[in-house]
Amino acid sequence: MNRRRILATGAAVAFAGCVSYPSDSDEPPSSRALLRDAIETRRHMTDLTARRVMTVETGDETVERTERVALRPPAKQRREVVESTDPDVPAGSVTVTNRTTTWEYNPATETVEKQYHPNKTDTDRTRLVLETLRDDHRLSYRGTETVDGRETHVVETQPPAEDTGPAIGLVVGDTEFLVKLRATSDPEALSATRTVWIDDEYRYPIKERNTTRIDGEVYHELTVTYEDLALDTGLEPGTFTYDPPADATVTTEGVGPDGVFESRSAAEEFAPYDLPEPTVPDSYVLDRITVVETAERFGTTTTLWYTDPNVVARELYVAVKEVQRIDTAALEPIEFDGHTAYRRDGGKRSIFWQCDGLNYEVTCLTDDTPLLEIAASIGCS
Repeated sequence: MNRRRILATGAAVAFAGCVSYPSDSDEPPSSRALLRDAIETRRHMTDLTARRVMTVETGDETVERTERVALRPPAKQRREVVESTDPDVPAGSVTVTNRTTTWEYNPATETVEKQYHPNKTDTDRTRLVLETLRDDHRLSYRGTETVDGRETHVVETQPPAEDTGPAIGLVVGDTEFLVKLRATSDPEALSATRTVWIDDEYRYPIKERNTTRIDGEVYHELTVTYEDLALDTGLEPGTFTYDPPADATVTTEGVGPDGVFESRSAAEEFAPYDLPEPTVPDSYVLDRITVVETAERFGTTTTLWYTDPNVVARELYVAVKEVQRIDTAALEPIEFDGHTAYRRDGGKRSIFWQCDGLNYEVTCLTDDTPLLEIAASIGCS
């Protein structure tokens, strides 16, 4: 079945009236509608595979890199470099990351850097960049073009003048690049344009080009293209784990977990205290429980991670800590069920409170999660 029809059917159930798709009309789709569709595709996608070609041009220098990529947003990705003229990322380099661990293999030095991050909150950078383009940038529809044999809609975007800066968060790449700009005394001499090619069938970005100009001349240009793009086709088991080569030197960083567990009962065998049983919205499921001993003076932190399997990067966590390192003076005091707690708003929304010598935290990244109800379901006996 055509994926666009599948997307239209699924989106109509969950977001009736929110997603637009091509009709038999000769009228071109609006740029904002195309970005909105790309955001919804990203929000509900399961996995992505592609061959990704990245070209960076700066003055007389051009660097190109070709990678095989597999993604399961927001946290899991695998990148294998198959061709490269970039001395910092040679062919044969491999980066694999999942929710708790990242491996980076450098074939030039035959080393693997293994980093533990069991309590890392996973935001969906690509979706956030798309939302920024839709909401804050000036948009222009530039017609259709064929990319890798696929029909695409070309959307040109320009940021507000005050937002022109050195960081480029990619929508075709799940990463961020830094552009080193030479000093210019005239801010108006600096301009940036981002062009995004959105695939007509998948309604997903398949190519983008970021161009920075100073005094009208191209200073830096980054082009990224997905070839052989496939969405939601399934991935092989073990895609997001890595076995280093036998002759590689492996170094580790970060705090390794005492354990990463699938159930509360398994985690309680390692945690030095009883774990809560919070009531969370029906759309959330328990993804994992991490038990981490940070240091003797900070004790053990146990975190229950919940995700919505139908929405990318919609997650919350409940943490139990022997020592809470927050400045309550900077937070808003609130009351629930006769207990004093503290609220934090912003990029992360949190509620903190103490009970029987332990410190509790409920945190999420979305505005529609009922944090106070979740906290009240744990309470304080």
